[in-house]
Amino acid sequence: MRSEGGTEEEGAPVVALLLPGQGAQRARMAAGLHGVVPEFTTAVEECFAVWGTWGEELRARWLDGAGGEEALERAAVAQPLLFAVGYGLGRALGAGAPGAPHLLLGHSVGELAAAALAGVCAPGAALRLLAERDAVLRAAPSGGMLAVAAPVDELRPYVGADVVVGAVNGPRQTVLCGPEAPLRTVARRLADDGLTARRLQADVPFHSPALAGAARRLTRASAERIARWRPPAVPLWSGRTGRALTAEEAVRAAFWCGQLAAPVLYWPALGNLLATATATSTGGGRGVVLLDASPDGSLGAPARRHPAVRSGAARVVRLLPARPGDPADDVRAFRAALQQAGRVVRDGG
Repeated sequence: MRSEGGTEEEGAPVVALLLPGQGAQRARMAAGLHGVVPEFTTAVEECFAVWGTWGEELRARWLDGAGGEEALERAAVAQPLLFAVGYGLGRALGAGAPGAPHLLLGHSVGELAAAALAGVCAPGAALRLLAERDAVLRAAPSGGMLAVAAPVDELRPYVGADVVVGAVNGPRQTVLCGPEAPLRTVARRLADDGLTARRLQADVPFHSPALAGAARRLTRASAERIARWRPPAVPLWSGRTGRALTAEEAVRAAFWCGQLAAPVLYWPALGNLLATATATSTGGGRGVVLLDASPDGSLGAPARRHPAVRSGAARVVRLLPARPGDPADDVRAFRAALQQAGRVVRDGG
């Protein structure tokens, strides 16, 4: 951690911020911080302003929880809200300034929020790409994602041309993705074979070949702009590759847009991040803190099984409460997390 003067405080932990993607969203996620934590409020309002009338509607849905969890199944609603909340939490933590997280890791759309926080692109540029993603996805087939409690190798008999491994979230946490009809068939087969699986909140077959055409169209539309993006100012671990984002990847449209049809390698990325972070922290006895920004705790859950966490070299801290409820719970959980990470937040409450 750095002091207000910008010097590293001895003994402060190495802090990594984990930002979620589709499926982790919850009604009114982090809404209790709005109007209480100034940096968070300013950041999310910046997002809503860019989206104009749609942003006003999103803000209203988010703050009053209109439609509940079912409304958040639509990617057009969930993805911008996940971006806004993730970006807002990062800004509230001071990303890009003294006292900021030392490392960033984003899952799917969370990687785009991480890019904005890391200085790869201006927030407005990320929001524009997100809007263009939504536009190309309107022609995408219906489908979804299926979380399965099994390792990748065990699921090979169930995948094929249509249904594929869309995310590797942990040793026994795999997500299968694909168009609706074949995904339902696979879900029945898994149930018949006694494997535990549940549908994630998504109406689009993200991270599957069904979106390859959409990814190509998005690449063509955004290539010139993304070529002007920059290498990350804060180390950013990519769920696309499982390793740190390179300067070359940061300015390639095919990298960012191809994410739509490529699997998310969260577990490999987390392992590589922890290997780097624990090596950095060991000399000063500082430890590593993984700040889980996922509303459902889905990024921290597999992280707790990692050897670095089980050995005590790293620990997981949730930024948001385990269950949605009183808005004050959001504030209490956020403040408690900051204290554990050695952060201080200024608020208006």
